[in-house]
Amino acid sequence: MARIRIVPVSDKTVWESFLAKRPEANFLQSWQWGQFHRNLGKSVDNLGFYEGNKLAGVLLTVVEPARRGRYLSVAGGPILDFTEKSLVSAFADGVRETGNRYACAFVRVRPQLPDDAFFRSLFSGLGFLPAQMHLEAETTSQLDLSLPEETLLANMRKTTRHEIRKAKSLGIIVKESQDPADIRAFFQLQTETARRQKFVPFSYPYLYEQFKAFASDGQAFLYSAYKDSSLLAQAFIIFYGPEAVYHYGASTEEGRQYPGAYLIQWEAIRRARQRGQRRYNFWGVVAPDDTGHRFYGVSVFKRGFGGTDVCYLHAQDLILSPARYAANFAVEYIRKRTRRL
Repeated sequence: MARIRIVPVSDKTVWESFLAKRPEANFLQSWQWGQFHRNLGKSVDNLGFYEGNKLAGVLLTVVEPARRGRYLSVAGGPILDFTEKSLVSAFADGVRETGNRYACAFVRVRPQLPDDAFFRSLFSGLGFLPAQMHLEAETTSQLDLSLPEETLLANMRKTTRHEIRKAKSLGIIVKESQDPADIRAFFQLQTETARRQKFVPFSYPYLYEQFKAFASDGQAFLYSAYKDSSLLAQAFIIFYGPEAVYHYGASTEEGRQYPGAYLIQWEAIRRARQRGQRRYNFWGVVAPDDTGHRFYGVSVFKRGFGGTDVCYLHAQDLILSPARYAANFAVEYIRKRTRRL
């Protein structure tokens, strides 16, 4: 393979056309994900790996100005052929140079690769080590949408199937919206849910800018379940490339008494099938036997739809400043245990 050149990509069409040909393409490496972070004021680089005039890989990096230390984040990427040594070497050089350019303490990568011995060894050989924390969802539950609706329903847990039918019999309705203005209500509901379930909610700008970036291209919907005029639950779902992703959810106190959340998922699954998506990704789940985890209940809910667990390689860190990385490591060690992450 010829020498690889790393070149900034400024054309959205070039970027998205490349991703459209890659089965591992995901919204975390999309042009829209980068634009969302730019709108939050972060430094974002869209880098292309060129073999001559041919684009052979892409890498989206985001500088995270965390209080514990600035670092370079690469979620869901890079998107390239990891069997090509020259591409892999160029990727390692590219993130090191980019991280140093922004004076980052380290680079954190969670690639869209299976969690197996080969890829763990590959990243170790590049100088990476397993991160203290995760970067986006690593263990996910994914549903094959090539199956007929009847088969999808039959493959669900009996309770899940029952709750979907019950929601319909109770007259619960699900509405779709692509209006970013509706994210204000979702943010408030998420904050309420976070207090109840004891997790740290996302900020309004984070949710708003993310939804706006994808909804502007018809790739995000806000689903809301109602019984009469009462809001029961909401879900922020991204439809990108080969999959639809249940990215965020929230519910009202009253909604916990009704199966609105089940009907939301079923309607989103049906919408994804209509759009030609090949899989529905319920996003993060915890180990089936981790009953003490704060997200165990929602993981049971997600797995009830009959998906298969897909585990991605754990986040990997490339240290650029040993002293600053050590300080970050200590903060994350404490945070991981106090938040039960």
